[in-house]
Amino acid sequence: MNRSVDRTNLPPAMKSLWRTFRLGYCAEPRLLALSLGLAMLMMLPDALLALWLKFLVDGALHGHRREVIIAGFGLAFSVTSTWYLSLLSQRVQRRFRDRVAIALESHVAHLQASVPTIEHHERPEYLDRLAMLRDQVFALDHMFMSLFSTLGWLFRLSITAILLASIHPALVMLMVFALPAFWVSTWRPAVERRVEESVIANTRLARHLFVLGTTAPPAKEVRVTNTGDWLIAERRAAWERWYGPVSKVRWKTAAWHTLAWALFAGAYVTAVVYVASGLHRGVGDVVLVLAAGTRLARYVGATAGELGFLRGFWLDSSRRLTWLEDYAAGIDASATAPAPDRLVDGITFDHLSFSYPGTDRLVLDDVTLHLPAGAVVAVVGENGAGKSTLVKLLARMYAPTSGRIMIDNVDLADIAIDKWRACLAGAFQDFYRFELHAQQTVGVGDVPRVEDRGATQSAVDRAGADDVIDRLAYGLETQLGPSWHEGAEVSFGQWQKLALARGFMRDAPLLLILDEPTAALDAETEHALFERFAEASRAHINSGRVTVLVSHRFSTVRMADLIVVMDGAHLVEAGSHDELLARNGQYAELFRIQAAAYS
Repeated sequence: MNRSVDRTNLPPAMKSLWRTFRLGYCAEPRLLALSLGLAMLMMLPDALLALWLKFLVDGALHGHRREVIIAGFGLAFSVTSTWYLSLLSQRVQRRFRDRVAIALESHVAHLQASVPTIEHHERPEYLDRLAMLRDQVFALDHMFMSLFSTLGWLFRLSITAILLASIHPALVMLMVFALPAFWVSTWRPAVERRVEESVIANTRLARHLFVLGTTAPPAKEVRVTNTGDWLIAERRAAWERWYGPVSKVRWKTAAWHTLAWALFAGAYVTAVVYVASGLHRGVGDVVLVLAAGTRLARYVGATAGELGFLRGFWLDSSRRLTWLEDYAAGIDASATAPAPDRLVDGITFDHLSFSYPGTDRLVLDDVTLHLPAGAVVAVVGENGAGKSTLVKLLARMYAPTSGRIMIDNVDLADIAIDKWRACLAGAFQDFYRFELHAQQTVGVGDVPRVEDRGATQSAVDRAGADDVIDRLAYGLETQLGPSWHEGAEVSFGQWQKLALARGFMRDAPLLLILDEPTAALDAETEHALFERFAEASRAHINSGRVTVLVSHRFSTVRMADLIVVMDGAHLVEAGSHDELLARNGQYAELFRIQAAAYS
C-alpha cells in the first residue's frame, strides 16, 4: 500500500481515514468513482422539490399557466429522476460493496496472518482491539456508502440553504440553530464507542461462554458436569457488565441529543411564523420555507448521523486497521540476513531471559546453552518450567526480553523471519484441526507441495499415521470433520498424528521442533516414534540439523544426545542420559520416579 500520504501534515485521524479510503479505491477505482458520482447526482432533484412546490403554488394562485407547467414538469422530473438515480445508485453501490468487502476482509485477514509473531493473539489489549476490528471489518464496506451519503446530504444542505436565503438572508440562521444538533449527533457515537471498547472484554467472555454452551467440542463435559445453567448465568452476568456502562452513556447522550433538536425545532417554528406574518411575500414563499425547513431538519439529521457514523465507526475502524498495518509492518523490519544452508556450530542461547508482554514474571531466566549441530536435544521439566517458551523463541514467535539466540554465530534477530521459518519443521502440542481433505490437512505443512501425493504419503509414513489414513473411507481424499458433508469423525489421537505428519512435510529442515506432539499417544508408541525421528535426524548429519524434542516422558527422551532439564524458568542440568543419571540430580530423581510408576 502506498503510504506517501503519511509524509503530509494531515492529522493522524485523517491519515487513517485516507489510508482506508485508498484501500477501497485501489480495490475498485471505477466503481468507487461511479458510486460517488451517482450519490451526488441523485441528491439534486430531491433538494429542488421545495422550489417546484413554490412555483406550483404561486402559479396556481396568480393564474400563471407557464409557471404551473414548469412546476409540474419540475416535480415530475424530480420524482422520476430521484427514483431512477436511486435505483441505479443502489445497483452500482451493491456491486461496489460486494467487491470492496472482499478486498477489505482479505486485507485484514492477510495482515493478521502475516504478522510473524503471535503476540497479537495472546496479549489482552491486542485481543480487545482485534475483537473490535473483527466485528467491524464485516461492515467496512458500509463506510464508503456512508461517505457517499454524507457528501450527498451536504450537497442537499447547500441547495436548501440557497433556497432559504432567496426568501430572506435571515433564514440561513436556521443552519446556525442546527449546529448544536449536528455537533451532538457526531459526538454521540464516538463517546458511546469509547465506553463500549472499555468493556469489550466482557463481550469476548460472553461470546466464549456462549460457544462453550452451544457447540459440540465442550458438549460432553458441559452435560456430565451439569454446568449448562452456570454458563448461562455467567454469560448473562458478563453481558450485563458490558451493557450497564453502555446503557448509562446512551441515556446521557440521548438527553443532549433531545435538547439540541428541541432548540432547532423552536428556531424552525419561529422561522415559519416570521415568513408567514412578517415578510408578506406570498403563500409560495411560506410553502418554500415549510418544505425547505422540513427538509433541512431531515438533511441535518441525516448528515449528522452519517458523520457520527464516520467519526465513531469509520474513524474508529480506520485507526484499528492502520494500527494493525503499522504493527504488521513494524515487526522484523530490519532483519534481512539470510538463513544458513546448513548448521556448522549449532544454536546457542546466550544469557536468554524472557517474560511475556504485559507481565514482569520471567518465564526463562538467564539461560545459557549450546545445542550442537546435528544433535537430537530433549527438553524436560515440570509444567510451567519454560519448555514450550524455549521452542517458541527458537521459532521466533517472540523476541527475547534480554540475551540472544545465535545461529552459527549470527544473531537470530538479524535473520529474516520468512527465511528462518522456511528452515523449520515440526509439530506442537496445541495443534490445530484443519478440517480439509486429508491430503490438504497434511499437505499444508509445505504449501508448495500441498497437492503432492507422494510427499504427503512420505510425511504420513514418517509420522506413523498410516493407520489413520487406512481407516478413512477415501484415504487421502477423505473430508475430515463430521460437520461437513461426508466428513469423517477423527479422534483426538488421530488428529495429533495428522498434525505430526503435517510437521514432517518439509524433507530437510535445519531445525525440527517436536513440542509434545504425541501427548495423546501411549508411552510405547511415542517412544517408537521418537526413536524413528532421532534416526531420521542423524541421517541428515551433513546438514547439521538440530532436533528439539519436548516431552514429559523421561523414558522417551533417553535416546537424545543432549537432555536439557528446566525448572522454575532456569536451566538446572544438561547432558546425556548416562551423564545426568551419574550426577544423581533432578533428572535422575524424576527418571526413577517415572520408571517406578511404569514398572
